[in-house]
Amino acid sequence: MDFNHSKKTQGYIERVKAFMDEHIYPVEEQIYTETHELNPGGDWKNWQVHPLIEPLKKKAQEAGLWNLFMPDAELGQGLTTLEYAPLAEQMGRVLFASEIFNCNAPDTGNMEVLYHFGNEYQQQKWLKPLLAGEIRSVFGMTEPDVASSDATNMQATVEVDGDELVLNGKKWWTTGLGHPNAKIAIFMALSNPENDKHSQHSMVVVPLDSPGIEIKRMLQAFGDYDAPFGHGEMHFTNVRVPKENLLVGMGKGFAIAQGRLGPGRIHHCMRSIGGAEKALELAMQRGMSRTAFGKPLMMLGGNRERVAEARIAIEQARLLTLQAAWKIDNLGVKNAMVDISAIKVAVPKMLEEVVDMAIQIHGGAGMCNDFPLARLAAGARSLRLADGPDEVHKGMVARLELKKYQ
Repeated sequence: MDFNHSKKTQGYIERVKAFMDEHIYPVEEQIYTETHELNPGGDWKNWQVHPLIEPLKKKAQEAGLWNLFMPDAELGQGLTTLEYAPLAEQMGRVLFASEIFNCNAPDTGNMEVLYHFGNEYQQQKWLKPLLAGEIRSVFGMTEPDVASSDATNMQATVEVDGDELVLNGKKWWTTGLGHPNAKIAIFMALSNPENDKHSQHSMVVVPLDSPGIEIKRMLQAFGDYDAPFGHGEMHFTNVRVPKENLLVGMGKGFAIAQGRLGPGRIHHCMRSIGGAEKALELAMQRGMSRTAFGKPLMMLGGNRERVAEARIAIEQARLLTLQAAWKIDNLGVKNAMVDISAIKVAVPKMLEEVVDMAIQIHGGAGMCNDFPLARLAAGARSLRLADGPDEVHKGMVARLELKKYQ
């Protein structure tokens, strides 16, 4: 495996860095602060996107830094998972940056589903406007009334009624549900209970303005609604959509999910590595510029060792994630499952620890919004549950390891 960046990749890294230096970093704190002022409380119906976001997206599109995750050169930039990974790392240094490049979750995963599994009608109707950044989307999988760490527990249902599908059930922690541009959901639910457990579920594309869909509430994560992106709970009551909204076929939900989650986990983890680099950078700046007891903070206690441990952990996490990306590109998702599961455990935990160290060096300043560390801490802790909790991924690694000895 050769992880040296190609000239093509290096060129994109330099362009993304330059764009962020010129357009994103100078307004980062302004956007964070004013977005909270624009969106007090949990009133998702009136949530507003900061007025600088759309112009920034237009600039990124004009600069050819748009849909960087998409492997199709006609729809994106034709980058492989391994080539895109370092770009996701750069975006991860600012929590909203991935949206500027139209590379934000869950839209990337939903676009990948429609690209790989959607028919021509579905691609024209939904993939095209998503790729253009005209709409946003959500993914409905986790449910409030069951242990969603086991996705086969889903209680939501999809039933065929003539030329229509009828959807019922509850979904929560639906990312981006309150965003004013969110127009469709990919809804996963039980459809074929008579089949084996991984052939019982289906995915359906559902317009969010369909009768019977009710957004019950937006959910706080560590006391923050994260408006206007955030996470919400929605209920489906006899929601009817045409049968042509079904993806692939009845009972194909888990097969689609396997293809969706592999590259998406690379994206999450590389953004996390970017966040860890940002946290370490802030820790170094703070630790070298502040003094206590006659010495720079960085020279006190075990801070030097903590910095060394952070650097070691970041490098390990990056190499493991790049290995997973290489395997996805060269061997397929199925043959990269150990690596994909491993990074979903190792990388968010690494981010959590590096950010915690940086907060400690910042003291009280690390806990407020004067620095991005509190936001990074909330994101790191949340990511240890998103796409499945640590225990599920450890179980996958253990099962595959045990197979070698059976």
